[in-house]
Amino acid sequence: MRQAYTQKEQGIKELFAGHKLSYPPKQIFLRVFKQEMLLELWVAETPGQAMALLKEYPVCASSGDPGPKRKRGDGQVPEGFYQINHFNPHSNFHLSLGLDYPNRSDRLFGDRNDPGSAIYIHGDCVTIGCIPITDEGIKELYLIALEAKANGQQAIPVHLFPCRMNGTSYQALLAETRESLKLPEFWANLKQGYDIFELNKIVPKVQVDRMGKYLFNQQ
Repeated sequence: MRQAYTQKEQGIKELFAGHKLSYPPKQIFLRVFKQEMLLELWVAETPGQAMALLKEYPVCASSGDPGPKRKRGDGQVPEGFYQINHFNPHSNFHLSLGLDYPNRSDRLFGDRNDPGSAIYIHGDCVTIGCIPITDEGIKELYLIALEAKANGQQAIPVHLFPCRMNGTSYQALLAETRESLKLPEFWANLKQGYDIFELNKIVPKVQVDRMGKYLFNQQ
């Protein structure tokens, strides 16, 4: 961690200053697009304020297919709405940020015995179901997330999508999976949350109903 601060802290401060944003941040939000192999970092000056895109990190390796993770060992990267619940400075993949997978929706739809666990955003460039953004990328993102937490952000949301949920990518994905009954319905539910953020750049509050469907409230 000390090495990461030495190498990255000044550059991070300059990155925020270049976007006219305060550092350390009060609110951050991460958005991942599996098909585009991209992680977005968004920042807001205060809770409830519209967010600004600060940086995009390439996801350098992937596994699995379009669609959510449903059981241990399926190689799938999850899709859905999560939060960072673990900061691991001693990861085998340099540094890592753990997600609270499985969430309630995953437990209802996934394997009842073992839907899997231990999904991380991490360094290096290998994966079986996680999100690697290289050692240099995770050094920067880890420090920003750690500073946001230290600055009062209790929950850092992470939204994972199969692709950008508008335009040709999404339509092509639907066409490729037209024989599936479950995936288009699941993705339509994800798209509701995606569209709310796209409209006003404010992260919606997310809940899960008793059937496993995501519900959204604009904050």
